[in-house]
Amino acid sequence: MSEDTTLVEKGLSAENKEQLKKIMEKDAKAARKLHGFWGLFISVLGVFMVSFYYFNAGVQSTATNYYRGIYVLITYVLVFLCYPMLASSNRERPTALDILLALVSVGCIGYWIIEFPDLNYRMGAETQLDLAVSLVGLVVSLEVCRRVLGWSMTIAGLLFLFYGYFGPYFPGPLAHRGLTVHDIGITLFISLDGVFGIMANVLVTYVILFIFFGSFLHKSGVGKFFIDWPLALAGKTTGGPAKVAVVASAFFGSVSGSAIANTVSTGAFTIPLMKRAGFRPHVAGAIEPAASIGGMFMPPIMGAGGFLMAELTNTPYVEIMKMAIFPAFLYFLSVFAMIHFEAKKHDIRGLEDEDLGRARDIFKKHWYKSLPLVIIVAMMLKGYSPGASAFWATVSCIVISWFDPEYRMGPKQIWDAIVVGAKNTLVIGATVGVIGIIVGTIAKTGIGLKFSDIIIAMATSVPDMMQLPIAILLIGIASLVLGMGVPVTASYLIVAVLAVPALNELFVLSGVYPDALPGEIAYGLIAAHMIVYWFSQDSNITPPVCVAAYAGAAIAGADPWKTGWTSFKFAKLLYVVPFLFAYEPGMLLHGSFMDVGMTFASAIIGTIAFSSLTMGYMIRRTTWYEWLLFAVGTFMCYHPNRITDVLGIGVCLGVYAIQKTKNVREAKLAAA
Repeated sequence: MSEDTTLVEKGLSAENKEQLKKIMEKDAKAARKLHGFWGLFISVLGVFMVSFYYFNAGVQSTATNYYRGIYVLITYVLVFLCYPMLASSNRERPTALDILLALVSVGCIGYWIIEFPDLNYRMGAETQLDLAVSLVGLVVSLEVCRRVLGWSMTIAGLLFLFYGYFGPYFPGPLAHRGLTVHDIGITLFISLDGVFGIMANVLVTYVILFIFFGSFLHKSGVGKFFIDWPLALAGKTTGGPAKVAVVASAFFGSVSGSAIANTVSTGAFTIPLMKRAGFRPHVAGAIEPAASIGGMFMPPIMGAGGFLMAELTNTPYVEIMKMAIFPAFLYFLSVFAMIHFEAKKHDIRGLEDEDLGRARDIFKKHWYKSLPLVIIVAMMLKGYSPGASAFWATVSCIVISWFDPEYRMGPKQIWDAIVVGAKNTLVIGATVGVIGIIVGTIAKTGIGLKFSDIIIAMATSVPDMMQLPIAILLIGIASLVLGMGVPVTASYLIVAVLAVPALNELFVLSGVYPDALPGEIAYGLIAAHMIVYWFSQDSNITPPVCVAAYAGAAIAGADPWKTGWTSFKFAKLLYVVPFLFAYEPGMLLHGSFMDVGMTFASAIIGTIAFSSLTMGYMIRRTTWYEWLLFAVGTFMCYHPNRITDVLGIGVCLGVYAIQKTKNVREAKLAAA
């Protein structure tokens, strides 16, 4: 992340540099740049972490306590050494208090790792030492989160602890019998329901391996290929640089795991090119984050959310990946079409640079740089674990780099990639303790089921046909509010634990997705998770707190507020697809081949029509009655009925024919 920021800053004014720095620090606090002994120490720790988890993924797995505990231990130590207690006291090396807290975290987590077998044997009869270690471990977890992510996420964790302890004093359905200090400490730290629970398991099994892989992609030059090739492919077309942002984000965003990281790294190249092509600064700054969030939906990696979804739904990740491909394609198609219509409307042409090169020549010369992603997809389709796939794809990055003298990786480059990869895991790793506190408290108090009952009660208080839309709308609002203060992965997990059971029950009641039989894929459960996961990205581009859009504004030198609303305009399909998940089982490949095919065809036409409707342009500016026809056609294409699908496609094609006829008539008149 820091390398990307430095790269972007080279082309920014002093004012915009400061603005971008503040935005990046808002996403994650700035870390110390350690040198000498401490620099070497954290590098060695990082290399050990990467080596240990690649060994687990590619060679031999280890016991649960070592598998989860070592990552949490190294993460906490690195956070205390790399992140100062106060942002204003960013010294060159750790203070005595930082070192003490690092040692305390080693003691607490080391105790859990060593005592894990005995702790299982004496479950329910824990000692006072067990409780003391647990309580100190929870305090340490909160401080780790505060140092990296600030107070918002930390306060969320504290509020859940408060709710757990003072449960009897809450009103009505929120009340519960209350948790004792012993319950809180043992459940949230000692057991596998808290700090070392599902978040820790998903991180070490999937997420951090792909973060490591992403750093090797950058170092080996593969990431640059996924910008250069789209640039040659689409750079000279109408609105070319903006289309490059979409294609590059589809390739890179899936690996980066962060819409903000994607915005900063690909935006470094695409936003200045967009401005040069003629896009207004706030539009250029808005297109990149709108495209960047799409990377979180795009297989093969889908950021961290896809792996969490696989774990929570007990579904093989390869099945989640297959279901996610078409909705992700729709999202990128929507942004791509909106860009095309915007460029046509304002007569923005592509780049004329001769040095862009020909796409065919670039691909012919560097095609082998696409092999890491091919290896990941092929291995997962063959049944290999995502971890093993990431391991061999990372190895392929090193081998591939040897064929390009500019990016050839030797021992130093490999060491640097490992260190950067380890540091890049800290932002998401810092959430592991607080997420454990939140999820553990939800499970222990039963608030998840009560929250589901509340949603169902609110939804069922309206007419039947409005129940699902109201529930989905409530979840979208909850995701937006929660996403303003916590990372999107955390937002997804928290809302999923609270809201998915309610959505799944409403699906069963409405008959859209019946209950899955044993051994069958639970499509209703996956649809509910997909809805929550898509909504979890909305805080990146929806004002008032849209950090990815603000990062794009800083690079473009544009007004952040204006950029945020423009980004929202280009990303509006983000709010449509969750409703398609709810009403169109074919979106998740559920149904007959004919039904799924018809769903895909009507959704593609509907998405193009929706994009035209949003931008007020197809092949010419739309009149008011054409706009109304497009609105009707879009709704009919998205409506879950085959007759309306056919009628909707006919209406949309009819509007296209009307505009085409007008253009031909005007061309004849001009010629006459």
